[in-house]
Amino acid sequence: MIAARVSAWAIACAALVAACASSPRVPVLSSATTPAAAGLIDIRTLLPDIVEDIRYAGRDNFVGTPIDGYLAPRCYLLRPAAEALQHVELALRRDHLRLKIWDCYRPVRAVRQFVRWANDTSDQRTKATHYPNLDKRALLGDYIAPVSGHSRGATVDLTLLQCLGPEHACIPLDMGTDFDFFDPLAHTDSPRATPAQHANRVRLRAAMMEQGFANYAQEWWHYTLSAEPTPQTIHDAPVQ
Repeated sequence: MIAARVSAWAIACAALVAACASSPRVPVLSSATTPAAAGLIDIRTLLPDIVEDIRYAGRDNFVGTPIDGYLAPRCYLLRPAAEALQHVELALRRDHLRLKIWDCYRPVRAVRQFVRWANDTSDQRTKATHYPNLDKRALLGDYIAPVSGHSRGATVDLTLLQCLGPEHACIPLDMGTDFDFFDPLAHTDSPRATPAQHANRVRLRAAMMEQGFANYAQEWWHYTLSAEPTPQTIHDAPVQ
């Protein structure tokens, strides 16, 4: 009987430890007030001619207005992520491909604005472009989270460009959807994507994985450096 009680007690303790170990830790908000203080660098310090279209610094995004904390259209990342992205870009150029960046580090205040927008069901201005097949309330969770990995400085949203030669402009490869299209069609392995679109997504994923990035399966454009330098720290320094 004593042995049975000891065994039951041991099992309960082991279960408690396992539960604690598996519980997500609350991220720590950094006190840094500038990207430099947060250890973030501008990707253009490594790739001066990288193609960027930082959507949240303007109105061409799912909220329809410039986003809090984006004071300039710039891409900041922690140095390991920036250097890994540099390697991706340089490898792609050998095959006449290039990256086009839509978003990198994202301040916490921007994420809070996203959540406020998602909770405002009266604002449907961008539904036709960004979530035509979903109820706006369904965006919270899988698509818009109260804490974003982008705020850690090692996540990037991007696509691929095909560059045919010095006399030709680079053109985006067909991925099946635009950036921030909230729909199952945007899932990386969506069966609704055409074979050509899926092949382009796979090509992007292979290039990113080669340098240590992992894809978020519900968004073909979303990648995070697997070996994140500070996975429990989020930042709110403005992009400037």
